[in-house]
Amino acid sequence: MKDYKVTNAPETTVTFDRNKVEEPTDNIYEAISIMAKRANQISNELKRELIEKLDEFATHNDSLEEIFENKEQIEVSRFYEKLPKPTSIAIKEWLDGEIYHRNPEESESDSIE
Repeated sequence: MKDYKVTNAPETTVTFDRNKVEEPTDNIYEAISIMAKRANQISNELKRELIEKLDEFATHNDSLEEIFENKEQIEVSRFYEKLPKPTSIAIKEWLDGEIYHRNPEESESDSIE
């Protein structure tokens, strides 16, 4: 699993050059689709990691008196909230050429010829 905590993806909205985004596929819609799928993968990985960390703080008592605010749990949640959004990370990976992609339809037509 990649460490998304050490990324230099932007934390705010950034405008990208459309030509650079579509360059690897020559199709802006295909590029956006690939980045969206990667963003979903990143989101699922971060969510799984966050849930694992928060489960360490979970108390399994049904008593309302024993429920209290756990400062470490709040700090962990805030840390994950401050990370760049999965979409920003996916776009950064795409522009840096870190995402492997292939089009099965193009692969089949190349092998037939």
